[in-house]
Amino acid sequence: MDMVLVQNVVGNAVVNFKSYKKMDKKRGSFLLIIAISAILLIAFGSKSNLKTESSNIESNVATGAMMTDNNSFKNEASLVPVTNGQSTKANTSIILDSKKITVNGSGVLVSGSTATITSSGTFSLSGKLDDGQIIVDSDAKETVTLILNGVNMACSNSSPLYVVQADKVIITIAEGTENFISDGAAYTFPDSNTNEPNAAIFSKDDLTINGSGILNVEGNFNDGIGGKDKIKIESGTLVVSSKDDGIRSKDYLNIKGGKITVTANGDGLKSDNEKDSSKGNITIADGTINITAGGDAIQAASDILIKGGDFVLNAGVGSVQNNGTYTSGKGLNSGDSLTISGKTFNIKAKDDAIHSNNVLTIESGSFTIETNDDGIHADTLLVVNGGNINILSSYEGVESRVVRINGGEIVLNSSDDGFSIASGGGRQMGWGRGGGGSGGNNFLYITGGYIYINSSGDGVDSNGSVEMTDGTLIISGPTASMNGALDYDGSFKISGGLIVAAGSSGMAQIPGTSSTQNSVLVYLDSEQKGGTTFNLQTSKGEDIISFIPQKLYQSVAISSPDIKNGTEYTVYVGGSSSGQEKNGLYEGGKYSPGARQASFTVSNVYTTVGSGGRGFGGRGFGGRR
Repeated sequence: MDMVLVQNVVGNAVVNFKSYKKMDKKRGSFLLIIAISAILLIAFGSKSNLKTESSNIESNVATGAMMTDNNSFKNEASLVPVTNGQSTKANTSIILDSKKITVNGSGVLVSGSTATITSSGTFSLSGKLDDGQIIVDSDAKETVTLILNGVNMACSNSSPLYVVQADKVIITIAEGTENFISDGAAYTFPDSNTNEPNAAIFSKDDLTINGSGILNVEGNFNDGIGGKDKIKIESGTLVVSSKDDGIRSKDYLNIKGGKITVTANGDGLKSDNEKDSSKGNITIADGTINITAGGDAIQAASDILIKGGDFVLNAGVGSVQNNGTYTSGKGLNSGDSLTISGKTFNIKAKDDAIHSNNVLTIESGSFTIETNDDGIHADTLLVVNGGNINILSSYEGVESRVVRINGGEIVLNSSDDGFSIASGGGRQMGWGRGGGGSGGNNFLYITGGYIYINSSGDGVDSNGSVEMTDGTLIISGPTASMNGALDYDGSFKISGGLIVAAGSSGMAQIPGTSSTQNSVLVYLDSEQKGGTTFNLQTSKGEDIISFIPQKLYQSVAISSPDIKNGTEYTVYVGGSSSGQEKNGLYEGGKYSPGARQASFTVSNVYTTVGSGGRGFGGRGFGGRR
């Protein structure tokens, strides 16, 4: 005979002779009688024991425990370390030797340099394959586990590791091993209607990767690791490079741990099912993730949920203009909701650093952001409940139709507006954002937290209304008169918290008449250089504010619970303070006076000192949103 595959499916006690027709009929009949006798003995002698053993095998594979012997296999593979000091025993070993594949065990069909796994079980792979494939094609309703035990696999015209069919496949990277899987730059597909597989590791069914070794994946044709269903990464070290996306799952990508490094011309991590709103999701619970991507670093068609982990994301690297637009180069990009309660994020992005097409929530985490566009953007609602956010550079720092700051600390630098409260989306030529409009649905709510804004455009630009009940807002704002440190179209109501906003005088504003906390807007006679102290104190010498703006300024807006009706106040510029400084604002200490500018008595919720600008409410002529 040319080839005989004897496949013993333990749970069903079936022997399958795939090449029976090629055998000599008499010899084949003799073997068939023997096989049928064996089936009867197994089926009636130990059926219940086999069912129990099959169940135990699947359970042990999932837990990484020691597997029991299975007498149906010819040879017993050696123990292979897996993770956390545990071991598992492979039922079958697949040994790669350049152009040759040797199998010890069963459940594998070998044809030239291609090995096809046709049953469930645990398979240990080792050695080097110059140009070939490992294919998983099993209709068994049980798990196929592949242990990578020092593998170097390449395939010039297709996916080196291809899961055609299986209930579930687990790739375990053996402890102490380094493994390599790479494909060629051009694929040969079975027919013109098929464009799969299209990744160096490609699975049509659920795929899990775990272990404690190293797996290097090089996708020269398209993606590095691709899946049409779910991909779960539990542990191990993955180093992935790809012509397009690094790791792409159609329905769901779940990362529970491990160390993942991706270099991709397309997106780094991706889940892209746009047809089913319940799919196309990414969840990251932990791990160390380092991504350099020509497109988005992490992109999901629906939701992204980040519960932990340490991230270094470099997005939009080498992105080029195509028909007037640039390839999306966002750090985190979700099609629906994005929720973050992670550890550390270091993000550099050509486009928005953190972006959601709908709702974005930051619960915690430490963020360092550099971007050519928005630092943090949500189309509908942005909520910050905690975290430490440092936006070193941005076009606009924070943007959404509705922004709620409930806690956390935000320090941002922007070449245009610091906070942009606006409907609509992308960056337009000339005048910043399109679709801003003065909308009744645009709101900024500040109920707590700490915000410091260093902006060249408006510090806070609300194409709607603002309400503040608590927290701290400090602005070293614009120097050009066509912008203001505070800029709003609707109303600005303040009932608590602290505002200190310095900038140009042409478009300056303070909270309006609906407020219950007093505010003061001081226009200075002349521009003051950045680094010049501004001081507001009572006539008795009690400090209210000592603040040093970073840039040229001629107006300062202040709202504080310490500003009382009937009290006389004095304004000084210059001098120095011995207090504790943070972002130009001093706390405690003693102020040594500079030059006295003005004195006034507060008698209303808003007070204007000097002349210029537009005071509270409304938008002055020539104003820019």
